Amino acid sequence: MDITIHASFLPHEDPDASLAFYRDVLGFEVRGDVGYDGMRWITVGPADQPDTSLVLEPPAADPGVTDDERRTIAEMMAKGTYAGVVLATKDLDGLFARIQATDAEIVQEPIDQPYGVRDFAIRDPAGNMLRIQEARGA
Repeated sequence: MDITIHASFLPHEDPDASLAFYRDVLGFEVRGDVGYDGMRWITVGPADQPDTSLVLEPPAADPGVTDDERRTIAEMMAKGTYAGVVLATKDLDGLFARIQATDAEIVQEPIDQPYGVRDFAIRDPAGNMLRIQEARGA
């Protein structure tokens, strides 16, 4: 089989803050910025990986989501438990130093995890948890 991961979705509440975070803090390129009915979907990704993207989307934009579900999503986003992603870098300490110099919310400094990876954790402006691992090998 020839299957690749093309895009993953993360919610945002403030498109400008999310755009600035992914572009200016993480260094991702902006691949798309689409507005519709007062909402924005922003597609970003690493410049050297043009076939892999994150789509920053309005939470609960689906018309099938109920008001109760929207409230639950908002509560989970505020706690940082609604969505997340794991990224990787060859220079974990260098990236951490660069991110630490910004106003990004650091959740956990670089640490050797008992499950065999070294990583740190941050939250984006919407509260999404991002774990960034040290890329080893390959």
